Amino acid sequence: MTMTLALARALIDGCFAEAAARGMKPITVAVIDAGGHLVALARQDGASNLRAEIAQGKAKGAVAMGLGSRALHARAEKQPYFLQAMNALNHGALVPVPGGVLIRQGDAVIGAVGITGDSSDNDEACAVAAIEAEGLVADPG
Repeated sequence: MTMTLALARALIDGCFAEAAARGMKPITVAVIDAGGHLVALARQDGASNLRAEIAQGKAKGAVAMGLGSRALHARAEKQPYFLQAMNALNHGALVPVPGGVLIRQGDAVIGAVGITGDSSDNDEACAVAAIEAEGLVADPG
């Protein structure tokens, strides 16, 4: 399976539904493919204007490094200079905080979901729920 627009839209809908069920603040969701290319992005009414870049930074960082953004956050705490260098190589767009979740089918990464808008833990929980609802494996790190 590869990331398709239909799957990306289903993931976004799942994230929005989970956010509503949890009573979360307005979120923005980015879905990217295994190559790091944006497939779909949507923001709920009331989401602030920088959220699209943050959501993409969480997702793209996860795919680029092969680690969910929770693991990137832990690595940033242990090796700040390494993550700073990776962020520089990514033109400052890598966002190493929870909310960027790899999507796996078996062992293969087919993309990632990046969510921002509420707490990082809530953002990540929404991504995991939406990915698993599609019968795929969520890898937050």
